[in-house]
Amino acid sequence: MKPSPSFPEPVLIATTEALAALCERLAAEPFVTVDTEFMREKTYFPELCVVQLGGANDVAVIDAEAEGLDLAPLGALFANPGVIKVFHACRQDIEIFLLKFGAVPAPLFDTQVAAMVAGFGDQVGYDTLVSSLAGGRIDKAHRFSDWSARPLSRAQIAYAAADVTWLRPVYEALRDRLTREGRLDWVAEEAAVLADPATYRTEPADAWRRLKLRGGNRRQLALVKAIAAWREREAMRVNVPRQRIVRDEQIPELAALAPADAEGLTRVRGISSGFAGGKSGRALLEVIAATKAIPDAELPEAPRAAESTRPPAGLVALLKVLLAERAGAHHVAARLIASGDDIDRLASEDAPDLPCLHGWRAELFGNDALRLKGGRIALAARGRRVEVVELP
Repeated sequence: MKPSPSFPEPVLIATTEALAALCERLAAEPFVTVDTEFMREKTYFPELCVVQLGGANDVAVIDAEAEGLDLAPLGALFANPGVIKVFHACRQDIEIFLLKFGAVPAPLFDTQVAAMVAGFGDQVGYDTLVSSLAGGRIDKAHRFSDWSARPLSRAQIAYAAADVTWLRPVYEALRDRLTREGRLDWVAEEAAVLADPATYRTEPADAWRRLKLRGGNRRQLALVKAIAAWREREAMRVNVPRQRIVRDEQIPELAALAPADAEGLTRVRGISSGFAGGKSGRALLEVIAATKAIPDAELPEAPRAAESTRPPAGLVALLKVLLAERAGAHHVAARLIASGDDIDRLASEDAPDLPCLHGWRAELFGNDALRLKGGRIALAARGRRVEVVELP
């Protein structure tokens, strides 16, 4: 077990002046570790409660709900190109800061992505990295605290601070390892995706894609799309989780019944008369009526049979074996090289444009995946190993 690092005592920040002084000090450092605590159970948008920052000589827990606190100095620090912002599994944190400041913190480094490149497997947990790379232990006792309650307890502050103190040695260990292995650029490529605001953008018009649809009725498909888009906009408007507006399983039923009035709405299981007769119910009925009035010629096309055809199972299995072999041989998480959808598209499409066919992924897997499809290589078992065999 490595000796535990000596961390500064955490400080609670609740004033703009203290935050500005902290951010001024951190702006002179090469990197700063960042984490958040937020609540989302009752809202559509995450409600920021606490921001944690870790520097070489500072560990701060910022009370984002403190009266009169202006987070502008934090936004300026996040926009500073000379300071790397280090997170672990940063997508939800970045979404919060994008909403708060209108920009993604940059440059950024995600230790979960770096760990996948360094051979720690898919979506490795923060506590695993702290234990493996820094010899520490994370106390999970306050993982499900109500971070909106005030005042914050000493135990909550200590728990929140640990998330950014241990992140410093974890980051340094991963950075040094990937630098030695020449893989730091691989992490930068993934960071470019995380830094793109489009990664966090929710388009109501695409909300229907998360639903499981059955059948190919064009009218019902149009209704499903319209209702799902309306639900997304309504959830944003009133800031509640989308499932509290209309549940996923209710949308296909609404599309099938296409009710014309409040009484018809209540025939859908789980929809109350209060909802049906209220503002949201009336708005939903207007969406349904407008969609029912769309001419047949303007209805969306149902998925074509070719698009819904399953990829060849045998080829999918072979590609997955190749992926597992290459991921294991190079100590990289398979999921980071190619997703399940990537494998399906590789098996069923002639020339798909996929990340696994470009850059380092192509060198590790994509080029051989195409050769396997083309019958130029085969896979063979050699004892407990799988090997690639060149074919004449």
